[in-house]
Amino acid sequence: MLREAVRLVEHHQVARMRRGPNGGLIVCAPDAGPATRAVVIYLEYRGTTLDDLLDARLVLEPLAAALAAEQIDEAGIERLRAVLSAEQQRPGLPAARDEFHVALAQQSKNPVLQLFIEVSMRLTRRFALSSRTDSATEALEALDRLHDDHSGIAAAVTAGDSARAKALSERHVQAVTAWLQQHRRGDRSGRARPDRYGGWTPRRPRQAGRSAGRRDRRRYRRQRLAGRRGFRNRGCAAGTLSREPCGAAGSGTAAGIPHDRPHAPGPGGGLVVTRPQAQASIDTIALYLQYRKPSREDLGRVGDAIEIANVAKVVQLRNEPEVAAMLDTLNPSMDFAAGEAAGEMRKAAAEEFRFHIGLAQLAGNALLDLFLRIIGELVRRHWSSTGGQPPAAADVVAVEHAHLRILQAIRAGDDSLARYRIRRHLDAATTWWL
Repeated sequence: MLREAVRLVEHHQVARMRRGPNGGLIVCAPDAGPATRAVVIYLEYRGTTLDDLLDARLVLEPLAAALAAEQIDEAGIERLRAVLSAEQQRPGLPAARDEFHVALAQQSKNPVLQLFIEVSMRLTRRFALSSRTDSATEALEALDRLHDDHSGIAAAVTAGDSARAKALSERHVQAVTAWLQQHRRGDRSGRARPDRYGGWTPRRPRQAGRSAGRRDRRRYRRQRLAGRRGFRNRGCAAGTLSREPCGAAGSGTAAGIPHDRPHAPGPGGGLVVTRPQAQASIDTIALYLQYRKPSREDLGRVGDAIEIANVAKVVQLRNEPEVAAMLDTLNPSMDFAAGEAAGEMRKAAAEEFRFHIGLAQLAGNALLDLFLRIIGELVRRHWSSTGGQPPAAADVVAVEHAHLRILQAIRAGDDSLARYRIRRHLDAATTWWL
């Protein structure tokens, strides 16, 4: 058990075993690489669409540009200009162009935003590999336009013009969206999948004449609410060893790494390959971000941007039968009055979580849903570690009222009022939980 535990923490790259005199288990600084790779694997399995990805980028990247314009320093300016210079010196190589967005997010000084943008850029790279142009000249022209966009954003950030930086970033993401949609290889569902050569190609639509994005959102909502699990039994240890070139000790250690219900005990049991679960990615990212120590403002800014985007999306989808039916399930299910016991207050906290995650599921964007759950986990850990107290009964009544008013605005199709009410509600909730 100890050996498996050591291998597990090494797998997450939060510790390493040093051999020889004065050796032992050495605690390391968490690495963002394994965390982001785990999230990308989960999101690919969820069938994240190109539209979902670019909608998420449209929420995160303008925010990063605006914050960078407020926070950038001399070192940050040099860093951005070095990345722009590398784009010119290495034409045709996509890595430097991905690097610009990551470098820009770093200048925001918001570790939550940095990590989420790094995940989104890894996914963008997957989709970009499945895009094709008609000629090399067209590809070079597209890269030149990207460089021009990046230069304009960097200039606005350097000048401290947060409004212009945000506007240019929005325009850039929209241009990237249009280009990728135009040059997608194969059909238009936009779901990435690996091909036999290691590239990524979109899936063909299963039903002609229907909106692929709408179909994927519906499937995502059904799967999220149903919570279905699937598995495939890889057989007993002896059978696994007969197929895999490793020893018994190595097999036992490796089996302990995928720790989300990996074994089926008893007759017919063995190593079971399960569907990737969101909670494993949430825990990994939360561990890394705890090390980075984001402030309450860091969590609030990213969380608020995601929540407002979710509400706006639900307003657009409100007339779909499934969405309308699910909106009814978000009505407050508890009736509180002043003087309720502390246990009821904790139920109210769960009700608050259910409402916001429910809106994220209705919006149907797998990335933003996962990112919001990560922020919720960080808030929960912060609240637990600081000995926070649940809100008072009067606050809970106010929360119920706020939820009802947000739902009323959504059902009425009043986008601006729904945004206003969710923003006011989030301002109040931040003071309770952070």
